[in-house]
Amino acid sequence: MPNKVTDLRSALDLLRTMPGQLMETDVEVEPMAELSGVYRYVGAGGTVMRPTKEGPAMIFGNVLRHPGARVAVGVLASRKRAAALLDCRPEDLGKVLCKSAENPIPPVLIQEPALCQQVVHRASEPDFDLYKLVPAPTNTPDDGGPYITMGMCYATHPDTGFSDVTIHRLCIQSRDELSIFFTPGARHIGAMAERAEELGQKLPISISIGVDPAIEIGSCFEPPTTPMGYDELAVAGALRGEPVKLCRCLTVEERAIANAEYVIEGEILPHVRVREDQNTDTGYAMPEFPGYTGPASDQCWMIKVTAVTHRENPIMQTCIGPSEEHVSMAGIPTEASIYGMVERAMPGKLQNVYCASSGGGKYMAVLQIKKSVPSDEGRQRQAALLAFSAFSELKHVFLVDEDVDCFDMNDVLWAMNTRFQGDADIITIPGVRCHPLDPSNDPSCSAGIRDHGIACKTIFDCTVPFDQKERFVRARFMEADPLKWKGVLPNE
Repeated sequence: MPNKVTDLRSALDLLRTMPGQLMETDVEVEPMAELSGVYRYVGAGGTVMRPTKEGPAMIFGNVLRHPGARVAVGVLASRKRAAALLDCRPEDLGKVLCKSAENPIPPVLIQEPALCQQVVHRASEPDFDLYKLVPAPTNTPDDGGPYITMGMCYATHPDTGFSDVTIHRLCIQSRDELSIFFTPGARHIGAMAERAEELGQKLPISISIGVDPAIEIGSCFEPPTTPMGYDELAVAGALRGEPVKLCRCLTVEERAIANAEYVIEGEILPHVRVREDQNTDTGYAMPEFPGYTGPASDQCWMIKVTAVTHRENPIMQTCIGPSEEHVSMAGIPTEASIYGMVERAMPGKLQNVYCASSGGGKYMAVLQIKKSVPSDEGRQRQAALLAFSAFSELKHVFLVDEDVDCFDMNDVLWAMNTRFQGDADIITIPGVRCHPLDPSNDPSCSAGIRDHGIACKTIFDCTVPFDQKERFVRARFMEADPLKWKGVLPNE
């Protein structure tokens, strides 16, 4: 099968066949802030401060202080690219992910030599230095240090033996130390580390960088869709129709993604906490998906690195925190979780769901609902409540009818302007735990908020009441085939 995607390199090869989807440069770039500053203009998009835009992925082939290193950014910073890399239509991404999560194919352990271990650097070697081995950039001049933003963290629960993969922000702290930030109660590996600490044990961990995009998207599912004990690598297996291949790590008792570009092996230390910006004192960590630079945490856990392995001529993969790439990785699994929850409760009513860029893929969802009979009135609001249950970090839900394109925010706002009344169609649910990275979720913004991270979840019902549908019929245009007129359709 031509252009079959199995790893990062085959993904980049596919993008090379798609006009305007991959840009490569050998112009020297400074990894400290400049690389991200360049990509902001090329294709970051998302919640990055304007001017920015959606554009091609980019490979930097001449990274200062890292001779021979290449850095890829923005591979998933486009819904069109994400769909091509997962072999489906952009509007079907959430449904495809939902089906994959419901029909997982677990990973398998290989015995043959792994590509990710073609070159081995052990921490016991005198010249071992993470700063030199891993070309991790900073996103802004304010960052707490060089961050690994696309590391697939893989660990195993010390009691149950169940494994899981998640993405965490990882900051290089010394030649053989990484800090790892756990959002309280939000990720399974955090719970594994807490249990290991209770037992007085180190938690072995592998961090695979530069992998099949199916793994990157699949790793971003959250409970209740993927509860504790569910290995999200099985989602990627279902997406590809074959299991993800793992290899044994060389220096710790854990496994890693066999065809990754880089693998960092190490152990999360019990009873050790570190301040992220201890080497820079900036007070900040890195830009996060809401579009703000998050404060540095003084409660990060510490990973003692034991080895770095990589492929020959490896490609470092990175992500700009607030970019469209985060929207793809976080938003598409969120769409899948919402679609699955609502479809099980009221089959056929939810036509589609979109977690828009302006919400960073997490804060906002647009639900396209079809009301077919009088008793469907009110079910649209029940669907919104189910969406909040499917994804706890969701803050706003917009409800639209089936004649509104939920993926076009101009169309959504048109529905809001012509089918919505603020005094009747806003439903608020105050005092609900949401996400700590939203700066408005704080008592300083509203006296009704009791603690940081609590929000007022809100439903905006922009649907037409069923008994009023005949009054809200959109202008009916003649169906015509624009292909008869050469040049009418843009190149796709």
